[in-house]
Amino acid sequence: MKAAVLNQYNGIFDIEDLDIADPIGQEVLVEVKAAGLCHSDLHLAENDFGTRLPAVFGHELAGVVMAVGPQVRDFVAGDHVVGSVVGFCGHCEACLSGHTYRCLHPEELRRGAGEGERLSRGGESVTPFFGVSAFAERTLVHEHQLAKVPAALPFKLAAVLGCGCVTGAGAVINTAKVKAGETVAVFGAGGIGLNVIGGARLAGASRIIAIDAQSAKEPLARKLGATDFITPGEQDVVSLVQKLTGGGVDHAFEAIGLKLTAEQAIKIARKGGNAYMIGVHKPGDTIGVDVMTDLIRRQVCLRGVYMGSSNIKHDIPMFAELYLQGRFNLEDLVAGETSLSRINEAYEEVRKGALARTVITSFD
Repeated sequence: MKAAVLNQYNGIFDIEDLDIADPIGQEVLVEVKAAGLCHSDLHLAENDFGTRLPAVFGHELAGVVMAVGPQVRDFVAGDHVVGSVVGFCGHCEACLSGHTYRCLHPEELRRGAGEGERLSRGGESVTPFFGVSAFAERTLVHEHQLAKVPAALPFKLAAVLGCGCVTGAGAVINTAKVKAGETVAVFGAGGIGLNVIGGARLAGASRIIAIDAQSAKEPLARKLGATDFITPGEQDVVSLVQKLTGGGVDHAFEAIGLKLTAEQAIKIARKGGNAYMIGVHKPGDTIGVDVMTDLIRRQVCLRGVYMGSSNIKHDIPMFAELYLQGRFNLEDLVAGETSLSRINEAYEEVRKGALARTVITSFD
C-alpha cells in the first residue's frame, strides 16, 4: 500500500510502498478515506520528540472498517470510524474514573514482542505514529483509539473530529466547562483555535475574542462565533482584552504553542480566571509565571490540556451528531482537499499559515 513516510526530522514525507499486517487481538483494519493535515503532525515531523523513524504520521483519521481482530467487540466491517491519538487501556484507575485521556497504560494498545509489526518496509519496522498512521491507504488501529460515526457524516469533515474538534471544542466543554454568559479568548485561529471558538459558541459564551497575527483569518473566526478579533502588533493584546472585558476573560486558551502567547494568556485572565495551555510547544520549552502576582494575588488557575480532556467514544459521536443537527459548524473548518502524493505541497501552505484545515481525500 502507499503511505507518506517520514525518514528524517525535516518535515518532508516520502511516498513509499509499505506492507501492512492482518489485524490481531483488538486491532481494526481501516481503509483511510480522509486524513487531516494537522499542524501538530508537521511540528512533530520537524522536531525530535522521540518517535522512532521511519514512521507514518497522520492522526486525523476517517475511514471504513475493512476487517477486525478476533477480540474486537465494538466494530464490524463497513462501520464508519474516526481515529484519535487518545488511546486507553480501559482498566487503570484513570480509565475507570472516566478520565480515559489520562490512561496510565496506553502502551498496552501496541503490539507486544513476538506479535510482529503493523507496518514494515522490506522487512524493516516502520513506526505507526501514535497508533493511528492516517497518511496511508490503510491503517491498523486498536479499537480503543476508534469511535464510530454516522455514515451520513462526510469523511472530510469526520477527519477533523479526531483532533482539531475534540482538542479545541473539548477544551472548552470538558476542561474549562464554560458556562453560558462567560467570556473566552483564544490565541491562534488555526485548526484548534477555530474549534475553541466553535465550542465557546456552543457553550453560550457571551464574548469570544480571537487573537491571531493574520488579519485574513478574521472573517472565518467571526463566522464560527468570534465576537471580537485582535491582531497582535497592531494593538496591545493584554490591555485591549482587559478593556473589552472590564478586567479580563473568564477563560483564556493558548492554541499556538509559543512562550509569548502562553504568558499573555495568563495575563488576560481575570482575577480568579483560568488559562489553558493547548498548543504544542517544542521539547524543553518553558514559560515565565509571576507566582505571587498572577497565581496568588490574582488567583489565576493555570492548566495544561491534553486532547481536550476527551472521552473519544462519547465526544466524537456527540460532535458528529451536533453537526448533523446543524448546531456545530464543521464545513467551514475544511479549506480544501488534496491527495497523498501532494502532502508536502499542502504542508507548505500550512507553514505559511493556511486559514483552515486541508484534508487528504485521494490516496491514488
